[in-house]
Amino acid sequence: MRGIDVAMNHTAAAMAVVALGAAVAGAYALGKHQGATAIQAPSAAVSPFGKTAGSGTAKTAQTSGQAPHPMPASDTAPSQGKEGTMAEDPNQKFTHFRVGNKNVKAIHAEGSTVWVATSGGVIRYDTDSDQYRLFDAQSGLLSNGVFYVGRIGGRITVGTYGGGMSIYDDKADKWETLNIPDGLGDAFVYDVLQAKNGDIWIATWSGANRVRGGALKDRSKWDLYTVENTGKGLPNDWVYGLAEGKNGDIWLATEGGLAKFAGGKWENWNHARGLGAPYEKVKADIEFKSDPGKASVHHAKQKQEMGLTDVDQAYNPNYIVSLEVDNEGIVWAGTWGGGLGRFDGKTWKNYTTADGLPGNHVFMLQRDARNALWIGTNKGLARFDNDKFSVMTTRDGLFSDAVFSMATSPDGTMWVGSFGGVAHLRPVGVPN
Repeated sequence: MRGIDVAMNHTAAAMAVVALGAAVAGAYALGKHQGATAIQAPSAAVSPFGKTAGSGTAKTAQTSGQAPHPMPASDTAPSQGKEGTMAEDPNQKFTHFRVGNKNVKAIHAEGSTVWVATSGGVIRYDTDSDQYRLFDAQSGLLSNGVFYVGRIGGRITVGTYGGGMSIYDDKADKWETLNIPDGLGDAFVYDVLQAKNGDIWIATWSGANRVRGGALKDRSKWDLYTVENTGKGLPNDWVYGLAEGKNGDIWLATEGGLAKFAGGKWENWNHARGLGAPYEKVKADIEFKSDPGKASVHHAKQKQEMGLTDVDQAYNPNYIVSLEVDNEGIVWAGTWGGGLGRFDGKTWKNYTTADGLPGNHVFMLQRDARNALWIGTNKGLARFDNDKFSVMTTRDGLFSDAVFSMATSPDGTMWVGSFGGVAHLRPVGVPN
């Protein structure tokens, strides 16, 4: 479905839809899909990475140009290759992979294998053999919508929209799914984290799970943290992201602010405590004029609780869409319209378009092997360095200016996901 990712309360009958334009199609989950309803997988005649299935060719729309690292300055837009063809320019430094009418929500790269999580299944792509494989509801998953992909406990794991958390057994070539009866807080899984102490944390629509010691098969090891049982230490039950701090602290991104779990105790921060830029600073630069509160009872309630009833645009500084903690222990929080927050444990500093951030809706945060911070926004990808932003757009090789996901390799190779496709960007000196 072109538009935004839509969610629905289990008991609700109406679906909340907010059209924010093609540039951010699939960007913002507003409520909840009913049951495990998901976008249908492509037909057997259509490849998830190209035009014709069975060809084994994933490179379906290539473009010539200079890759970032260092950040390029491009004066002209790259030429777009035809779908199903390969560029012949030996100097081409980036490639576009089309995934169709789907949103790329997460990317996991390891060695020559790249896993691409989309709203129509998860794709495994072998860059050496140029072969791909799509996993969806017809091949072992319970939902086609995949929000997270990564390696947990040594095995590829995906978090889905309404289909729980699925773990891939490579030898048996099958998926095992964990769901609410197994201890999962909700069938909607947005992020998964394996902490250094072995605990597995799972971000869901209805709170955060901690599986002590990573013992997924032992129901007694599963904990569920909610607003209620933490005494509002967790500020909101919609947990969207997870990150581990320097001392083993667990940071949680929620729709109602940032939370920290440390030493068995909870603390949280919201806009009133410094998170997100004030509305007066960003309102003129908010690109999306639709008001989520008018399309969803859930978001109308959130606006009232957060004191945003006078705001009629896509702005909620309490809603953390992306989360990262760097090597120095600095917490970075990407907000829905309130820019990028930096928190050193005591003080917040918020960056917006006035500071050089390309867009105030921050969908993705990623640290590369050099500890550089990359920020995916509604209007481009930025690298943060020395308190400055270097910005990339489609002119520099991105598939789209709305960036929702990213993975990097130690050599600086980047995979950047947007609605409809992935850009593969190679640094100068790295062979094609």
